[in-house]
Order: sequence, then structure tokens, then C-alpha cells
Amino acid sequence: MLKDRAGPHRPVPSPWRGVRLHRVEAAADPDRPTEPAILPASWPAQSAAGLIALRASSAMIGVAEAACAWIDPIAAAAREAGIAEDIATALHILLRDRRAAPSPGLWRGKPETLPGFVFNLPEFLDMEGQFDLAGFGTAVESAVLTLSLANPAAQRLALGMADLSLLLARLDLDYGSDDARNLAAALAALLAAHADIASARLLARGIAPGQPIAAMTLPKSCPIQGLIARAAEMQREATALGLRQHRTLTGILPPGPVEALLGIETVGIAAPLSALDSDGRLARWARARLAASGRPAEDALAAIIAGEDPFGVADRASLAAIHDAVAPFCALMPETQQALPPRHAMAGAARDPLPARRGGYTQKAAVGGHKLFLRTGEYPDGRLGEIFLSLPKESTAFRGLADAFATAISLGLQHGMALDEFVDAFAFTRFGPAGAVEGDPEIAQATSLLDYVFRHLAANYLDRRDLPDAPEAEEAASDALGHVPLLPLDLPASDTARPKRQRPVLKLVG
Repeated sequence: MLKDRAGPHRPVPSPWRGVRLHRVEAAADPDRPTEPAILPASWPAQSAAGLIALRASSAMIGVAEAACAWIDPIAAAAREAGIAEDIATALHILLRDRRAAPSPGLWRGKPETLPGFVFNLPEFLDMEGQFDLAGFGTAVESAVLTLSLANPAAQRLALGMADLSLLLARLDLDYGSDDARNLAAALAALLAAHADIASARLLARGIAPGQPIAAMTLPKSCPIQGLIARAAEMQREATALGLRQHRTLTGILPPGPVEALLGIETVGIAAPLSALDSDGRLARWARARLAASGRPAEDALAAIIAGEDPFGVADRASLAAIHDAVAPFCALMPETQQALPPRHAMAGAARDPLPARRGGYTQKAAVGGHKLFLRTGEYPDGRLGEIFLSLPKESTAFRGLADAFATAISLGLQHGMALDEFVDAFAFTRFGPAGAVEGDPEIAQATSLLDYVFRHLAANYLDRRDLPDAPEAEEAASDALGHVPLLPLDLPASDTARPKRQRPVLKLVG
């Protein structure tokens, strides 16, 4: 067992003692060299990249040491304020169990316009399928106290839920079901009520003028026993207190390294739009759904071959329904598209071949210095029907994979797959080469070649201007009261007109 390098003057906090650790090499960005990180051996691989991106100093290799950098000042401020609660131990336990963690500014010691906390919902569920209601409430109240001590002047906080889809899968619930909507609303109500109580207690210490607390209507039923009653009880306690310190307390911020550190698969209340992960394997939520339902993998495969969906993959209408159910209890919500395009059933769909002579264009660009040519083929009505990718400077294997990938995308388009679903799946994928984009004035940065290709297609064939360059997306948390995207799902459509795409004559590239 490796020891966390906590230093001679900072012993390893007691919650981390006895935890089996291991050392891994990872990078916060695909274009950066790997760095060492020491994490619990049970944590997922993505947590290392999250820790490297969050820690205040590269010398803080261990997660416990990096956590002490922001927890120790919080504990000192609590003692100075006369708060008897052992906030340090509570925060270390929340992080150790991957239940919750604060937004990046607190880790790095930098002020934030909107301080936040992320709660990893599946980690509050035990092996018997019971949700730790008391532990969840205590965690929320500790988070409000932490953010208030770290940012005494902040009047807006963003405490948000994450990985709702995995929680639903472990409970064997379809994302689009009434039970799922009621559960999401009840959890949001419980979170908001505990946040109100914690903020009201701070107000009682004479910190701020105060904001009125109002109770919201709860769903009538919920698949988690006792959740509705608990939320109603906490609402009554909150409204009895009358006033709270903060103007707003709940919200879902754009995704970032905190989600990676906690091993979160889907951000916020995001819907699972595919049963496969980025590596082409079954996603964690899909495996959890099979385990919860007791359905063998062979049965699931047979159902897929028969054109059925054994996992309950969600559509955009389901996302909108969950969004509307949670919105009354969450002050800062991601926007969703008003017009939800229908999903196309793929099983047995006939192929719509392109005409022998078709329109399209060729786009030449470079991503991080790596040249590519993107050629498109269109149906007579202007719909995209095929793409070709040429990477002249890459290895033979890389060129072959790119060609096969483009063929697969083309076949999907010709069988009725919507382009926006490909965009949702591949925009902002991160792997090298990545970096500055040359040759395309509309896209300045790309996190991968696929990121560039699908954001370019989204701009030219879907007229989508809601996919900012990656650096802008990461900085959006500092201005989250404006536009807050919900990745990896639908992002808000913009009314701003885009200059009409020019369709040049098809060119042959040597």
C-alpha cells in the first residue's frame, strides 16, 4: 500500500488512513505530458485526470494532500466563527466516498462568481438499494457551510446533483418513466430544503439581510421509500425558519474536472443517449441496468438483434420531462431545445442511397498542426448523406481507421440516423491531436479531430451555434448565471442567424 505524501507537518487525515492507494500516471489534457497521482485503488481511472486538473500545486500528488489544501482553511474559518462541527472530517469522508466535491475554484484557492458543489447521487445508494437520506441531507448542509466560509460575500451558490442516469439504472428504472421524473423531483426538493435550512442557520448568525423561503409542490409518489415524507418534513422546517442568507442555492454548472474526479458518467440530470461508452464498450449505467434487472447479457444481445432496446436508452423528450420536473427546485438549470427532433428507429430501417451525382464540398483544415480534408455528399434536398476523411500526414493505420469511421457514419446517415445524434456523441471528444484550428474561421480550437469534424458539420448542416470552443466551455462556470450547457445532451438553440453556408463545387484533392 502506497502512502500519501502528506509531508512531515501535515499527517494523513484520519478518514484516509487504511485506504488502499495506488499511483497512476495521467494527464489533465491529451496534449500535456502525464503526471503522477495517488488515489484510492477502487476509484475509476478518470479520477486521476480530474485530480491533476484540480489540485492547487503539481507537488500535491495524493488526493488527501490536495484535499487538505482547501479543507484546512475551511476548518480554521469554522473554528474562528465558533462553529463546533467537525467540518474537516465530514468533507474528507464525502470526498473519500466520492459522494461530493466542491467546484474548481475552491480547490485552487481562486474566487468564483458562482461557487458550487457536486453530489454524486449513485454513491448515496447502498447495496440493498436503499438511499441514504440522512447522509444526503448532512452532506448538503455541510456543502452550504463550506462554500459560505470560503466565500462569505457570495450570495449565489450552485449545489447540484450528478449521474442521475446511473442512479436510475441501479434502481432498474427507465429514464423516461414517471417514477424517474418523480424521483428526480423529490431528490431536488430534498436538496433544496436542506440547503435552505443551512443557509437560514447562517443568517441567524447575522451575516446577511435574508431572503424568504418558500415551499414547492412535491410529487405524490416516489420509488424510494420515505423520500417524499423526508422532503416534506425538511420543507416544513425550512419554511418555519422563514429567511435564508443566500439569494439562490441550487444549480447545475457546466461539466469539469470535479465530475472526472468523482467518476461521474453523466453530468447533472443528463439522459443516457447510448448504451456504449467512448471506448465502444457497455457504459457503466447499461451494465448497472442489466445487473439490477437480472437480465443475462445473452438475453440483452438477443433483444438488440430483434430490434428492441433492453437498456431503456432515453430520448430528448425524456430529458425535457426530467428537466421540467426538477426545474421548480433548482434555481440554475441548463436550457433545452424547444423543438425536439424525433428519434429515428434504426432496426430494419431501409437504406436511402445517394444519387450517383450529388452535391457537397471539401473543407481543408489543420488541428494542432495535423492536416485533414473533410468531404461531404448531399441528397438533392441538401441533407448530409456521407462524409469522407483524409489524413494525408498520418500513419497508415490512422488513415485506415479514419476512413472506416467515415464509412460507418455515412451508413448511419443513409439509414436514417439523425446528424445531431452523431454531433452529441462525438463533439468535444478529447484525444490527440488537438489544439488550434487553421483553415476554418468558425472554429478556433478543437479537442480532437472528431471534435472539429462534428462541430463543423453541426455548424454547416444543422445551423447550430451552441457548441463553443472547448476553452470557452470550461470558463463558462465563472459566468454560469448566463448560458449553462448540459453536456453531453442537447444544448440550447440560438436565434442568432448564421451566414448562409456556401456550397462550392466538389473539388478533387491531390
